[in-house]
Amino acid sequence: MQDLNFPKFSFRFKNSENKISIFDDIRKKFVILQPEEWVRQHCVQYLMQVKGYPKSLINVEKELIVNDLRKRYDIVIFNPDGSIHVIVECKAPKIKITQSTFDQIARYNLTLNASYLMVTNGLNHYYCQMDFEAEHYNFLQDIPNYNA
Repeated sequence: MQDLNFPKFSFRFKNSENKISIFDDIRKKFVILQPEEWVRQHCVQYLMQVKGYPKSLINVEKELIVNDLRKRYDIVIFNPDGSIHVIVECKAPKIKITQSTFDQIARYNLTLNASYLMVTNGLNHYYCQMDFEAEHYNFLQDIPNYNA
């Protein structure tokens, strides 16, 4: 897999029937290593090891309903009270981050009401803080650390 714009992390891999899998610390299982999964696993490690978010507050690849449609978010970080702190949308490295990517995560956030949004393709990362009163998001240099 290609190098990403994240620190170097160590991962567990498994080869089964000529398919490489990577161990997901959150789901506690091996998952097929696709380009988007490579980005997702780096992002999870970044959130835990660099930003300090506890594993117990992170959720990966769960279904949500948006306008009666079934969707799946990539990563969600909860607050200790159960509300949602951050939504992360991961794309494969070859996928360009466009306005439609932000529209997608904004639609998810209509249901989830997260304070922060992160969009990444592993090479470019974008961070936003929601302004619910003005109904828009403000770009940031990074999302806050867990204890900030």
